[in-house]
Amino acid sequence: MTKHSILFIGLDTHKTFTEVAYIEDERGAKSIHLGKILSNKAAFKKLARQLQSKYPHATLHFVYEAGPCGYWIYRLLTSLHHCCYVIAPSLIPKKPGERIKTDKCDALKLAKLLKAEELTPIYVPEPEDESVRDLSRSRETAMKDLKDAKYQLKALLLRNNINSKIKVLS
Repeated sequence: MTKHSILFIGLDTHKTFTEVAYIEDERGAKSIHLGKILSNKAAFKKLARQLQSKYPHATLHFVYEAGPCGYWIYRLLTSLHHCCYVIAPSLIPKKPGERIKTDKCDALKLAKLLKAEELTPIYVPEPEDESVRDLSRSRETAMKDLKDAKYQLKALLLRNNINSKIKVLS
């Protein structure tokens, strides 16, 4: 086994599984598809251990697209002292006419682009900041739902010819 300085690992994350691919940091290295792992903490810890034991002198650099699953993968991998980057899907370079999009291809592409330094990571908020953001979004959604309910109630009263002098749910 040769000594490698960096191992670039692309992750295509989903709710229940994650597709994994990696490429070594040497000229002409081929990207390798590892397959699927479960999207849970134990599986990611096991993946990191396996790669670290296979490449003991390498620094592991993980990359994945930001999505609805949040930043727990980033926080887990950085807590294990590995580099991890989160990329906005809109910032991933795409070739004109590139239409084939599979999970395997996405993971391989992320690993290659990270090695080529063609990705710009996004800021990952602290857990406290993320909680405030979630609370703010929830309040905004609740206010919209309340407004919609008011309109529906007023429409119901109007359809049934109920003349209400009282301001409804103000």
